[in-house]
Amino acid sequence: MASLDSLTSWHSDWKQLKVAVIGLGVTGFSVADTLAELGCEVVVVAEKADPEYIDILDVLGVSHVSGEAAAGVPNQLVEFKPELVVTSPGVKPDSAIIRWAGENKIPVWVDVDLAWRLRDKTAKVAKWVTITGTNGKTTTTQLAAAMLEAAGNRVAACGNIGVPILDCIRDPEGFDYLVVELSSFQLHYIDAIQPEASALLNIDLDHIDWHGSFEVYAATKGKIYQNTLTAAVYNRRDARTQDLLEKADVVEGCRAIGFSVGVPGPSDIGYSEDILCDRAFLDNRYHEALEVATFEDIAEIGVVTPHLLANVAAATALARACGVTPADIRSGIRSFKLDKHRIELVAVHNGITWIDDSKATNPHATNASLESFEHVVWIVGGLLKGVDIAPLVQSHASRLRGAVVIGAERQVVLDALAAHAIDVPVIEISGDDTAQVMTQAVLAASNLAAEGDTVLLAPSSASMDQFKDYADRGNQFAAAVHALIGEK
Repeated sequence: MASLDSLTSWHSDWKQLKVAVIGLGVTGFSVADTLAELGCEVVVVAEKADPEYIDILDVLGVSHVSGEAAAGVPNQLVEFKPELVVTSPGVKPDSAIIRWAGENKIPVWVDVDLAWRLRDKTAKVAKWVTITGTNGKTTTTQLAAAMLEAAGNRVAACGNIGVPILDCIRDPEGFDYLVVELSSFQLHYIDAIQPEASALLNIDLDHIDWHGSFEVYAATKGKIYQNTLTAAVYNRRDARTQDLLEKADVVEGCRAIGFSVGVPGPSDIGYSEDILCDRAFLDNRYHEALEVATFEDIAEIGVVTPHLLANVAAATALARACGVTPADIRSGIRSFKLDKHRIELVAVHNGITWIDDSKATNPHATNASLESFEHVVWIVGGLLKGVDIAPLVQSHASRLRGAVVIGAERQVVLDALAAHAIDVPVIEISGDDTAQVMTQAVLAASNLAAEGDTVLLAPSSASMDQFKDYADRGNQFAAAVHALIGEK
């Protein structure tokens, strides 16, 4: 068996490499399936495992430990003596199994590490574009993919979204570009990849409970820039992104490209009045600008908000770094539609606008959402993930016409509102009957809202305390709004 350092290609000799796969969700299964195809010896360890995946592993001849037997460090794993661990990224670094791997000097990868090494399976080897940030990374990833596709490329958006990246690598037709969204969990484990272009959209408080501190979280996000070839994209209005870029070891010749919702300087993408401008990818960038698109084009996507404008600018920077023309970028923008639950218009009734931004699961995303509307009745709360919500409340108290507080960690939100939004009427939804939480919240919001107000579901929290996920939370909100309007 060759050393791991020599396993840099699909065509390397992977046979008989002993690999432990931790986790058996969609990602974990794609890892196990890929390794089995390569001829590795594999054991899967997963406390939660879909029976369908277990059945397929049995057909593939892949060993597995699941349920209570998978807790801690199972004996079967110790006896297996793996040479490599590939973990689902959500597994914390201080978990027993990751600590055991470290103590035994066993390398730990995630699926992205494996995909990078296997990217040459087909004759068409995709270039990678990588994106991270506290907020907006999914929209920017999908936008960049749409722009690249409009230019005639075969593109897949993957990583932390969509199809598992290893499934893209094994696609028999291959891709010209993989646009890879990376979470801080994935970046924590990732060793070394070499993207064509990379972007860090913003940095704010999130996942502090997982990373241990904001400083560690920010430094982890900054890993996105490492080894970038052509363009490293940063946020002109978030100095931390520029600071992390300056500390990164990029490939010589890689350019720093700024984006913002303001007027662009040389080497920036930004806006002059209602026009998206490129002052980065043209010869005379100190004295000229290229028109890329207009607000009218961007309005085809959805509600034109500051953070949508920022996402469009960031995606444009990435696409231009890959040679996409302004005309193709404009075409990609006009054909693009936002995911559900991202500042999604649910209804306008009796002068009240109802907006679903259930995907705003942290204060940074919620800040962008609140900034988009003048007068807001705010539905907020859930699992705060160790983040202090008080600064967010303080920043937006003047625009709040009311607040409806849901979720398991309500008291923290109630205390923040009491301290920083003293005159704002607040209704607490107890949550004892989780099936009725959203119905009660929507009714309470309707009693607080007046003509001209926006009722905004932007919880600034994870959803799993009372809902299946953020999509379920958003769907329940929309259903409750439509039911309320129907009753009226």
